[in-house]
Amino acid sequence: MLPTLFENIIFLFSQIRLADFFDIILVWIIVYRLLLLVQKTGTAQMLSGLAVLAITYLASQGLELYTLNWLLEKFFSNLFVIAVILFQGEIRRALAHIGSGAFFTGQNRAQDTQVAEELAKGIMSTAARGYGGLVVVEKDILVDNYIENGLDLDSKVSSELITSIFHPTSPIHDGAVLIRQGRIHSVSNVLPLSKNPALDKNLGTRHRAAIGLTEETDALVFVISEEYQSVGLVQGGHLRPHVELSDVRFAIYQAFGLKHD
Repeated sequence: MLPTLFENIIFLFSQIRLADFFDIILVWIIVYRLLLLVQKTGTAQMLSGLAVLAITYLASQGLELYTLNWLLEKFFSNLFVIAVILFQGEIRRALAHIGSGAFFTGQNRAQDTQVAEELAKGIMSTAARGYGGLVVVEKDILVDNYIENGLDLDSKVSSELITSIFHPTSPIHDGAVLIRQGRIHSVSNVLPLSKNPALDKNLGTRHRAAIGLTEETDALVFVISEEYQSVGLVQGGHLRPHVELSDVRFAIYQAFGLKHD
């Protein structure tokens, strides 16, 4: 019995071509990257909603709820069109992600390290000069659904540019700078204010905005105070005021998935 089982297993493996292995690995990579995109775009809730409708559709058949079944049948017959409408933004990002080559490859670690150092230096330099500002480092969840978009920039991160953006005479110094995929994605973004009644009443609008965004997403936000010439670090709705350069660097390295010495 046992030899026969091994013989069957060997026979099955002998029927698998090299192309089949490549096919399976390719499908696994594509599915894995798509799942990451779903996580980043925050569309998991919509997919969950579609799954609930699918279960309801099957249940309506079994329970003979004809009207509900008819409505859901019409809905799923146009599912492709509905999916394109619901996920049009995510589809655009996915296609852009594929076109950039980042779909199959990870970010360049050396480049990410340089960006992290420039960003940390720019944040501390802005505070030292007595400028105020907000810097949002986007992580896994896209913040588009939680902020009012400002001016698209799509620029390389440099400490000088960060400091220049927050100069009081700059026309784009109000609002937050958004860092996405290692670049300055946009400036003058408006963040949602926290509705937490337990917050310190002395906290200003800038701090409440930073806390509000991190209550809704996993973003990392730096609050630069012109009054105290200091930097506050906000994650998960919690504010750490007056952090040092080492703290700023460590938080950015973690957000970028880098090892910190």
